[in-house]
This record gives sequence, C-alpha cells and structure tokens, in this order.
Amino acid sequence: MEMHNGELYWPKTESEQVVLARPQKKERYDVLVIGAGMSGTLTAYTLHQDGVDFAVLDKGKVGAGSTAANTGLIQYSNDIMLHELAAQIGEADAVRFYKLCAEAVDSLDEVAETVGAKDVYIRRDSLCFASCDEDVTKLRREYEMLTKHGFAAEWLDRDELKARFPFDKPAALVTKGDAEVNPLTLSRQVVRHLSQANVPIFEETDVTDVVSDGNGWLVVTPEATFKANHVIFATGYGTSPLLDSHRLELNRSYAIATNPVDDFRSWDGRALIWETKRPYLYVRTTTDGRIIAGGLDEEKPETPHSEALIQKRAERIRQAVEELFPMYELTVEYAWVALFGESVDQLPFIGEHPDRPHLYYLLGYGGNGTVYSMLGSKMLSDAVRGVENEDARIVRLDRVRQSDTTFP
Repeated sequence: MEMHNGELYWPKTESEQVVLARPQKKERYDVLVIGAGMSGTLTAYTLHQDGVDFAVLDKGKVGAGSTAANTGLIQYSNDIMLHELAAQIGEADAVRFYKLCAEAVDSLDEVAETVGAKDVYIRRDSLCFASCDEDVTKLRREYEMLTKHGFAAEWLDRDELKARFPFDKPAALVTKGDAEVNPLTLSRQVVRHLSQANVPIFEETDVTDVVSDGNGWLVVTPEATFKANHVIFATGYGTSPLLDSHRLELNRSYAIATNPVDDFRSWDGRALIWETKRPYLYVRTTTDGRIIAGGLDEEKPETPHSEALIQKRAERIRQAVEELFPMYELTVEYAWVALFGESVDQLPFIGEHPDRPHLYYLLGYGGNGTVYSMLGSKMLSDAVRGVENEDARIVRLDRVRQSDTTFP
C-alpha cells in the first residue's frame, strides 16, 4: 500500500540520512516494537526511558511511511470537539482524554529537547475560526467547555479577530500551548538518540507472521524469527490488524508547502489555523518561512497516481490560503497526497488485544496522530511493565466490540 504520492517537503529539509549498523539479534527480547515511524520511535523512546529490554523492527527505512507526509500540527484539540466528545463518552472521560492530549504536547517538547530536535518543535497557539455564522454557537460552546475545565483559551469576536488577522470570519477560538514540528526530523533524531544508546533497530525487516510460542510470541521475518514476551504493533496507517472492521477507515488528504514568505507580521504569533467546517483547511508556517496547508479530504483509501490531480487539489488549497492572507503571492513548491486513518468515534485504538494477551497496538487513528503516539507510548510502556494505567480504558481496543471485527 502506498502511503503517499507527490513531492514531499520534509525529506528536503534532511541533509543527513540516518545510518544504522545492523544489530546482532538476541535469543529473546522482553518487547518487540513493529514499526519505526512516529508511533514506533516514540514508543521506543518511552520504553528506553523506562528501562525496558526491547528491539524495533521496520520493513523499510525509519520514517519513510506516513511520518514523511505528516504536516506536523501538534494540538491537544481533536477533530471531535470536547463538548461533542463529552456527549459521546461522558464529560469526565472526555476532559481526561483532552488533558492527556495536552500532557502529550508537553511530553513531545521534552522529547525534542532530549534528542536535539528543539529547533524544529516550536510552541504555537492555535486558532479555529467559525467557517460560517451557523458555527458560532458550536464554537462558543467549545470555548465555554474548555475554560470550565481549566484549558487556556480565548474567544475572539469578528472585530477582535480582524484586529489580529487579515481575514474576516464570524468568530474564532484561540487555544494555548500547541506546537508545530518537523515530524521527520523529530522521528529521526529519536532514532539517532536510541542508536547512540545501543537500542537494536532492525531496518528492512519485514514481519510476515506473528504466532504464539506458549510463553510469548514468535515474530517471523524472511531472515530470522524473533522471540519476545510482548509485541507492540506501531505500524501507523500502513498495515493494521483492525482495518477490516467498520470502526476504522482510511481516507486521503492533500497538502502543499509554498515558497518562503518574508513577513509574518500580519499572522499573529504564526498560530496554527483551522476551521469548523468538515473537511477543514489547516495552515501553519515552517522554520524557513514557508506555509504548509492541507485539506480537501476524500473518503478514498488509496493515493492517486495522477500528478495532474494532485496539482489541481494543490491549487485549490493555495487559493484558500491566499483568501486568508491576500498580501502573500504564493506558489506551490511541494504538493502531495497522503493516507490517514479515522475511527468511527474519532479516538485512537491503543492497548492490548482483547483475546491475545501480550499483543498490543498503537493505532493513532483520528486527527492527532503524533499526539496519540506520545500518549499511547506511555500507556503501552505501563502495560508491558505490569503497571496499571487507569486512563487506558478510554482508548482500549474492545471499547466498541463488533462481531465482524478482524484480529490477527
């Protein structure tokens, strides 16, 4: 399955490839992590911090899948608003989940600092504007729910918004403490950090089967069979053992990176920008002054090969950005399309297989994959170490069990 097509921007920012020596395979590991993208590397980082004996396997090179196409908006707010999530799962659990996301944004900052990627992890505010007058009530309800529970948020009416940004919208909600990141650099810096600590990372090691050996799991590859007490699938959107369930689906989204912009004075705080309509436009800046924007999500589980189609979608996104910032003369220098996963309840699936003990999944489906990867890494580290985590029930795999769910 091709996770993306088109010309990606982030690989152009990486002048040095990650070069890993092939490690020696041990007889048995406590944990095997399958996947070395953002989910896998953050899981590996947390396991290493917690002193777990483990190894990482990836069928390709580190960060070559969805991570390279990630647009790098790091937000604690989710595609499902807090007040909507409260109606779905109860206010206490909804607030706790949002707080976990906010904590994960801070944890990612700490990871970036530790691995030498702080220059590509920059804290920003987020601004969500009402796309139409009818959405103001919903957005105001979200503001009230956030502030009720201690989240730092600010309400902007039309005039206040126009005083800080060059576009005219009915109202906007500003949330504090989010971030923008170069996801590929962060992921690769984590890998370099782990490599320096002699964590075994096996690239180009394709897992063909996982079977029980009575005491744990045998992870079969063409070259060798690995043994482990626990196995964590952190394979992003590429291969998911739950994909046959109607609880999960793959869609595609388009993104662009523009030419560098000289002056961001009209863009208050270079905030991350998104909106209430679905699918929504999302916009951010980069350290070299470009604008990354995306949207035009389509309910199609494959990436198109047509360069003309990608460029057509890219032009629509460019025009949408220029409508917000008409003072910029923008050209599309990079344009791509990528798959992303969504769940029916818009929450990730993280935890132990309900029927196969010691088999775990970190499936960051939903609008905040990197944030979910961070919070999920802590839940799974607790799980393999036998530490009870009361929050894990919110995102457990069997929270919406269906008779047609397919597990490995």
